Amino acid sequence: MKTERRSVLKKLFASVVGVTGLGAVANAKGIESSPEKVVGNVTSVQNVPMFSGHVIHNGLVYIAGKGAHTAPFEIKAHTEIVLKELEKELIKAGSSMEKVLKVTVYLNDIADYKGMNEVYKGRFGSKPPVRSTLAVAKGGVPGDSLVEMDAIAYL
Repeated sequence: MKTERRSVLKKLFASVVGVTGLGAVANAKGIESSPEKVVGNVTSVQNVPMFSGHVIHNGLVYIAGKGAHTAPFEIKAHTEIVLKELEKELIKAGSSMEKVLKVTVYLNDIADYKGMNEVYKGRFGSKPPVRSTLAVAKGGVPGDSLVEMDAIAYL
């Protein structure tokens, strides 16, 4: 298990280093890097591609932000919807909630932190991912969602 995690972390590091333009450093260290990028379900507006539901690169899955754009407008209900959407996207990409390494939570109102946590807890198995939680600036989470989450997982 320790070796698998180390391998995943090396791939994550190689991916991040490659994104910042320092791919040569990763190659010099003997970390495998692949130009392969697989894009899942592209969302278009007026026939112009806007974003992908997920992208797979170097054995990692990057999941786009998922929100809840429906009633009831209550944090626990929205958190449940968002976590289910996140899980669906992970499964489409060939991963799972147990393989998530990082989650970012965007709250419309920081006062919803406790309610979001009540639904969030235990959803990622016995070894939860690292997480950042932010209250968004004036204007809120796009699309009337009270919460949005994105994630990075391994295959």
